[in-house]
Amino acid sequence: MGDDTPQTADDDGDDGDETTDDEPTASLPDELLATRPAAPREQLSATNTALLDDLLDGDQRALARVLTKIEDRTAGARDLLAALYTHAGTTPVLGITGSPGAGKSTLVDKLTDYYRERGEIVGVLAVDPASPYTGGSVLGDRIRMGSTAGDEGVFVRSMSARGRLGGLSMATTDAVTAFEAFGMDRIIIETVGAGQNEVDIVETADTVAVVVQPGSGDDVQLLKAGILEIGDLFVVNKADMDEAAQTVADLEAMVHGAKPTGGVAGHHTADIGPVGHDSDDSETSTTDDNEEPTSWTPTVIETIATTGEGVEEFADAVAAHTTHLDSSAGATSRRHQRAAATLQRLLRSDLSEISERLLDANGGLNVLAAAVAERDIDPYTLVDRLVAPLDSAVASVPVDTDGTDETPDANTNSDGNTPT
Repeated sequence: MGDDTPQTADDDGDDGDETTDDEPTASLPDELLATRPAAPREQLSATNTALLDDLLDGDQRALARVLTKIEDRTAGARDLLAALYTHAGTTPVLGITGSPGAGKSTLVDKLTDYYRERGEIVGVLAVDPASPYTGGSVLGDRIRMGSTAGDEGVFVRSMSARGRLGGLSMATTDAVTAFEAFGMDRIIIETVGAGQNEVDIVETADTVAVVVQPGSGDDVQLLKAGILEIGDLFVVNKADMDEAAQTVADLEAMVHGAKPTGGVAGHHTADIGPVGHDSDDSETSTTDDNEEPTSWTPTVIETIATTGEGVEEFADAVAAHTTHLDSSAGATSRRHQRAAATLQRLLRSDLSEISERLLDANGGLNVLAAAVAERDIDPYTLVDRLVAPLDSAVASVPVDTDGTDETPDANTNSDGNTPT
């Protein structure tokens, strides 16, 4: 990042910077409460400044170049993202996930058409498996999203999962920031479709739709571990197949547990209703910003993406979930969740780079590995000694939670032990 002096919360004057003892930011040091540099664009190069201005003016070519910089992590990319963040809004983000072959791309294409007919500008991030040679995406979902080709109100970008088992890379989260700054009315993320472990989408999207293909044998069994827990909506695509009714019934039974569902009733079941709540459910939604609302019951929808049947009902269910989040502090909770995930991913990325430099500064990985392999030292003691300076630096940071600065002993690890 640049060397500009950060603007503190007291100087900023923006709404929401004021903190109380009940807010998590109240105990943070003043230097961490600074929301952004005083003038983020001043730390940009001339090229990136021009890109920023063109993107904010609605130039899709500039947006494409910015996304390339984000994916490649070129010099100045993080400064550019910091500047974009100041212009990013709170665009609704829909995540669509599910097993390969369920028809996700075709469904996204039809849903995009639906939003375009209503004059909305749509950004689509299609996350593909990573190439083992280049790290780039290998499927090219844009081939299956051909109906929006040439429409300047739609921007489709294929991105690589970069080997993330959870389905999304850091670049995808950053791309959402770029889309928001561009002024998208709607953002759709289609994940790679890897299966149960693809749960990163819940940390990025406001609404998560799980697409299921009927007749795939153990499709509902696959949903039980991991992916079932993240779905706000369940879409049974290819609903003209004979097995669709049973798949819908199975999903509703899993969603509602022991509650009777009344069988299949078209695109929305009769007992759920158009807003995804049980008609006799009196449970109130959670109001704590740090907790996910508890009153939303996932909706099960039937679609035939190839013909567009059920897409309007799908869009209505998405809108209902958005309304639910807005009315129950859920939107704030999701934004906090996305911010937490972004911080963790950035820290993991930076700490990974620091660990590489740490290894290089101590002879390199091969030299250290040889010492361990020859039993000159055990790996646990070696790593403990390598990270001791970092641990001491963290331990020496004063923590002020009650008005009194407390500086832990710099010679003590986080577990209370003295480094070897």
